[in-house]
Amino acid sequence: MTTYDDRASLTDLTAVVERVRESVEGVIEGKPEVVRLSLTVLLAEGHLLIEDVPGVGKTMLAKALARSIDCSVRRIQFTPDLLPSDITGVSIWDQQRRDFEFKPGAIFAQVVIGDEINRASPKTQSALLESMEERQVTIDGKTYELPSPFMVVATQNPVEMEGTYPLPEAQRDRFMARVSVGYPSADAELQMLDVHGGVSPLEDLQPVAHAHEILKLVEAVRGVHVAEPVRRYVVDLVGATRTHPDLRLGASPRATLHLLRAAKASAALSGREYALPDDVQALAVAVLAHRLLPTAQAQLNRRTSEQVVEEILQRTPVPTAAPQQQSGFGGLDRAAPAYPQQPPRRL
Repeated sequence: MTTYDDRASLTDLTAVVERVRESVEGVIEGKPEVVRLSLTVLLAEGHLLIEDVPGVGKTMLAKALARSIDCSVRRIQFTPDLLPSDITGVSIWDQQRRDFEFKPGAIFAQVVIGDEINRASPKTQSALLESMEERQVTIDGKTYELPSPFMVVATQNPVEMEGTYPLPEAQRDRFMARVSVGYPSADAELQMLDVHGGVSPLEDLQPVAHAHEILKLVEAVRGVHVAEPVRRYVVDLVGATRTHPDLRLGASPRATLHLLRAAKASAALSGREYALPDDVQALAVAVLAHRLLPTAQAQLNRRTSEQVVEEILQRTPVPTAAPQQQSGFGGLDRAAPAYPQQPPRRL
């Protein structure tokens, strides 16, 4: 596996993401935008909620992403009888040592797949809150750090209500983005019959990237430059959700951070060392919509959170950009923001 030193360029590092993307797209047919969003959340150090009807490949997408990276993976099947200790771990009395010994739970992995997360009780769901936000677990007064990189990929079925517990607002707010896989096109579904008709492609899926390479990518994403007008644009979009008449709950400050980090990851995936308003616009619905609560009147009018975010995008003024400037990457001329800023630094 190729290793990269601290001076590696973003262009070299994004080759790793390209390998992961091709690997996942070999399993998930005809959904390149869904795969790209999944990789964006991974590089932005976020967590992904996959919500859709049964049988469209939610769990397969999560498994394909996890298996494409050579890191520790745990899968948790959420059921009504699942206990919080099954997720976080438990302290067991050791007769020989005459002391308690901590047995780590399923959350102690770099990629954690939570299948049908809304089938567990709220008490069990709350076991994920600390780990998803602080990347640690506290048991019996002791704090245990989780491995890095760390990502939770959870799935849920939005149409089946029997035996399910809706995710509380605090839980949904910890997911950076929500994505719906959707039904494939006729051509993609026909190709799926050829690929998946015999042996599942997951069985032959091999890791194409190492965890330390993903960490290098995460570091590169952290260094992506965001000009002040773009940052202000992010704040304006999120602030508009808090005053919109069709919403009784707007997006939190955590959503502002998530939108900014996702925009930086999107810019890195595009080979840029600076974020543009286009990056913010492309991710606004996925990052903000699942956190919003429509009013009763909006629900009667069949207004969805996604429609509200789209309306806010149309109404919020967009910062302008210059036609061309010299980029700090590889000597290539690329479009760069014409905002008052320090020149982008080399990653």
